[in-house]
Amino acid sequence: MSTPTTTPLDSGQGDDGTPTVDAGLARTLARHPRPLGGDPLRRVDKPLVSLSGMVLNNQTGTPEQLSIKKKPAWLRAKVPGGPEYLRLKGVLNQHKLHTVCEEANCPNMGECWSRGISTIMILGDTCTRACGFCNVKTGRPPALDKDEPRRVAESMRLMHEHAKLKHIVITSVNRDELSDGGAGIWAETIIRTKEACPGLSIEVLIPDFEGNRAALQMVIDARPHIINHNLETVRRMYPAVRPSAKFDRSLELLRRVKEQGGVAKTGIMVGIGERDEEVVELIREVQEATKASDIGHQASANTDRAAAHSATSLPSPDARCPMPDACDILTIGQYLQPTRNHLPIDRWVTPEQFAFFKQEGLARGFKVVESGPLVRSSYHADHQADVLSTIEDERAKRG
Repeated sequence: MSTPTTTPLDSGQGDDGTPTVDAGLARTLARHPRPLGGDPLRRVDKPLVSLSGMVLNNQTGTPEQLSIKKKPAWLRAKVPGGPEYLRLKGVLNQHKLHTVCEEANCPNMGECWSRGISTIMILGDTCTRACGFCNVKTGRPPALDKDEPRRVAESMRLMHEHAKLKHIVITSVNRDELSDGGAGIWAETIIRTKEACPGLSIEVLIPDFEGNRAALQMVIDARPHIINHNLETVRRMYPAVRPSAKFDRSLELLRRVKEQGGVAKTGIMVGIGERDEEVVELIREVQEATKASDIGHQASANTDRAAAHSATSLPSPDARCPMPDACDILTIGQYLQPTRNHLPIDRWVTPEQFAFFKQEGLARGFKVVESGPLVRSSYHADHQADVLSTIEDERAKRG
């Protein structure tokens, strides 16, 4: 396998002359020995698009994709380091926890970790899917770690007490080989964390559980404060970007969260082959498809669960305005190609275009929109929660 000389996260040298080469590149390539784009265990549908002609080092011989495009000036990430970064890394290592920050080579890891904020990844570090954009290791996962919820809750308690954190994000790999997709571990992790950190608001970034409604309900019933499920890209791009997922199935997941009075969030990448008008159409479609017209009825039915909900900076999901409502938060960021085994970058989206997408999102009904080149699903998630809380308080005062 040929080794690329640069990656989207490899900026050569910093302003002070120190090297900033991504030290995890060799590990990344070792974890992705074959072109991505399929489920190594099983697929929901047979992919409609082959990725073999879209990667450089496939086994067809002649490379068909040019080298990774040079990053524009506005794509600069903070190099990891500093005392807070090391403190947080120590807590995570002590409890043998995985983070999507490391596994996906997030460009914001330096900034977020230096602020004491991280996204915990549960259910191991091996995903049963192989999406064309994702840098998380793929393959057949090891045995389920049933002690993981306890360790996660304990680490959250330490970070909450030491860094006074108010908001945490938990995500996971896909575990399609499990009958519930790992929903049982998800629910236990949320419940234990709420018990260990009553003042912490919890955001979860969940998989689609292959459309298993009972599995999704387990997560909803655990009452996290924000439920996030990323669409990742526009409908047309799904066969190449998310071959084991379904656009409408993801919309239905978000609608069910709203139907039960929850706070719903989603996110997409741009620059992977979509068109600007498709992004605008996605914004419109998400709002229309996730609108829950019976939240008032659901809120009344869930009064008992709301009474048991922990007090946090965010209102109880069931105490939200009983009006027709739709998906609350949207994140939009630039796609960065992890390796040449992944889908190529189609274009660099300008900051001005990101600003336009934000305006469209807010105009069409999203309450909070984070849109920018380095935005990722969990980027500034604590700030998003604070903004949403303020908006909800104002709505409640208006009656």
